[in-house]
Amino acid sequence: MQWCNSEGRYGLTSIILHWSIAVAFLGLFALGYWMVGLNYYSDWYQTAPHWHKSVGMLLFALMLLRLLWRLLSTGPAPLPAPPGIRLLTRAVHGGLYLGLFALMISGYLISTANGRPVSVFGWFEVPALVSGLPGQADLAGSIHEILAWALLLLVGLHALAALKHHFIDRDPTLVRMLGRDTLR
Repeated sequence: MQWCNSEGRYGLTSIILHWSIAVAFLGLFALGYWMVGLNYYSDWYQTAPHWHKSVGMLLFALMLLRLLWRLLSTGPAPLPAPPGIRLLTRAVHGGLYLGLFALMISGYLISTANGRPVSVFGWFEVPALVSGLPGQADLAGSIHEILAWALLLLVGLHALAALKHHFIDRDPTLVRMLGRDTLR
């Protein structure tokens, strides 16, 4: 398999970025959902948020890499579709990108509200560039929660659309993201 995208399929770079981000988002959502129910006496009370923040910061870097890759590397040619569907496709993809970045920025604002940097697995720290704003942690926390649920819904719709394309429309939308060439 090739690393770069071609006219008929996505390359390994795009595929790895796509699926890594999907798995990371779903894992972070599940971890976040679970950890908000922890109490002070739980063994995971300190560990779960540390993992959530660390993976979230790495996901931010991965998203920056994905955005750069998308700008530098053209994907396969669009499949024939009515203009409304193409517009909807662009809107959903744009919503996923914007939503993920907004989600991670709101998480960063929660984590740095007290002025302390975010430690990423003890490897390095991300400094608190914005902190101490009135109600920063509470407002960012509310936004973070709403965005997480909205993105989960959008990711679900995105997955359902891919399955619809594959099983109902029988077009190569899904197989292109699995690395198969559609121009054979």
